[in-house]
This record gives sequence, C-alpha cells and structure tokens, in this order.
Amino acid sequence: MTPVPTCRPLAVAALLLLAAIGAGAAEPAARTEFRNSGKVLSGDLPFSEAVRHGDTLYLSGQIGIAPGTLELVPGGVRAQARQALENIRTILEANGRTTADLMKCTVMLADMADWPAFNEVWRAFLARPYPARSALGASGLALGARVEVECIASAGP
Repeated sequence: MTPVPTCRPLAVAALLLLAAIGAGAAEPAARTEFRNSGKVLSGDLPFSEAVRHGDTLYLSGQIGIAPGTLELVPGGVRAQARQALENIRTILEANGRTTADLMKCTVMLADMADWPAFNEVWRAFLARPYPARSALGASGLALGARVEVECIASAGP
C-alpha cells in the first residue's frame, strides 16, 4: 500500500502566505495620501480632490465650477465640460502630473444628447493617445451640472 502524503508542507505554505498577507495589511494605509490642493475645491467638502495610493492617483469627479466656488460656469455643456477638464488639469498639476498621465476617465452626462458636444471639447482639450474612457447618462448631477468627469491617473515616479 502506498502511504498517503501528509498535508503538512501545504499547510505550512498556506500559513506563510497568510502571514505575508497579514504583514502587508498595514502597508496600504501608509501608502495612501488624501490630497486637497485648495486650487479647485474648498477643503471643507466631505471628500478629497484626489487620493494617491502607490503609483495611482484617483481624482474625484469634477463638474464645471469656477475654481474656489460652487458656481457652474455659464455657457451650457461645452463651457462646463471645458471647465471640468481645466479643473482636472489643475488637480493633476497640483500633484505633479499632467493630462498625459490620465489612464481612465468616466464621463457622466445629464443628457446623452450632449455626447457630441462633449466629444468636441474632449478632443480639443486632450492630445492622443487618449485615456480609456466610459460614459453614462445620469438622471441628475451635483449642482444641476450638465457633465461630470472623474479620472484615474498614473502617479508613478
């Protein structure tokens, strides 16, 4: 009869893996920075302009407000889209990055009929290669905005 192998080596390997994972549990918090430049949004809002975790920068969604205010710029979806993208650029620059570092953006439109107008602004504002992007229609955006854009950027060395 062939002896049944013991599971001890496998159990030891599993315990070592769990210990390694547990040892790294405190690391993400140490690598996470919550950032507010004060150049776009006031610091008293209940969210951060951006969060850096490792080599990734997560930007909060931006609408077309004039920096330092909660007032939408006049001029409709094109003007709001342009201002939202300007706000994104300002936040990126405050974090030592540029629009070339954008990896993924999500566009929310109050009316999907505004998609062609948004694309005009997008193309004029950004250079190729464009970041990955998705879009969706929303039944309402903060402050009655026509568009909101949130992005993820590379924050590598």
